[in-house]
Amino acid sequence: MSIVVGGGTGFVGKHFAKLGISKGFKIINVSRTAKPNCITWNDLSRSGLPDDCAAVVSLSGEPILQPFKWWTPEMKLKIRESRIDKVKLLNQAICAAPKPPGVFVSISGVGYYKPDAHKEYTESDIVEPFDFLSEVTRDWEAAAVLPSNVKTRLVVVRSGVVLGNDGGMVANIKTPFYFGLGGPIGSGKQWLPWIYVEDTVGIIMHAIENEHITGILNGTAPNPVTSEEFTKAYASALRRPHLFPMPAFVAKAVFGAEAAGVLLEGQKVLPKRTLEMGYTFKYTDIKWVCEKLVSS
Repeated sequence: MSIVVGGGTGFVGKHFAKLGISKGFKIINVSRTAKPNCITWNDLSRSGLPDDCAAVVSLSGEPILQPFKWWTPEMKLKIRESRIDKVKLLNQAICAAPKPPGVFVSISGVGYYKPDAHKEYTESDIVEPFDFLSEVTRDWEAAAVLPSNVKTRLVVVRSGVVLGNDGGMVANIKTPFYFGLGGPIGSGKQWLPWIYVEDTVGIIMHAIENEHITGILNGTAPNPVTSEEFTKAYASALRRPHLFPMPAFVAKAVFGAEAAGVLLEGQKVLPKRTLEMGYTFKYTDIKWVCEKLVSS
């Protein structure tokens, strides 16, 4: 049986492919260019899903935070299209399949939840859009919704900040921290809804393999930390000082005032329903995770 993965050539996709292959699945990625075990979006639209497709996974999305790539109107359009349009194409392929796959797992983000220093969010919280990113997340999730006559299960994983040594946030901070230039970002008191990459792909696979799972799952570790707690743990694991903060004005200069809010504000997001659906997290302690990040 095969799993078709939109955006599967990126950081999370590579880890998911490794897990899927270990489970006996054939992984077929959908990307801009064709290569072994990889089809293009045009191929998908023209030929549809393979006959043996058991699941479809959407991981597509232009990185939100890129140094000196501010959220201009052009960048905002790219962020939206890379998520919403790609999910729509996967949705259409599922609807057109003579034998639709059993499940569609679509990644979205904790940007759905409004930053708050005190509130604890779970999957049952309903939040109205309040900024650009929350509007994108609302439309992203809506694009995944299948017509009622299609019996494919839909699972949406609202992912936190994915930690791994070969991509994501860690790839951006590794060099300055290694040279002893790391420190808190902004006040450091904002929440950091984190998850280790192996748990991210573990939740996706758990949703594929368990037919009772539908709806929203928070893809965040059950022990949230503040941004400063993470940067301190990471600096300590590297045996480096934690002395040089990134003030808010520097973050805004590098990422733009609007995008910098992703770094400077945060949400306390708990995976209540994810746990209720039977997923057991492997990585729950940020200090241990940081030791793993620097040793792998």
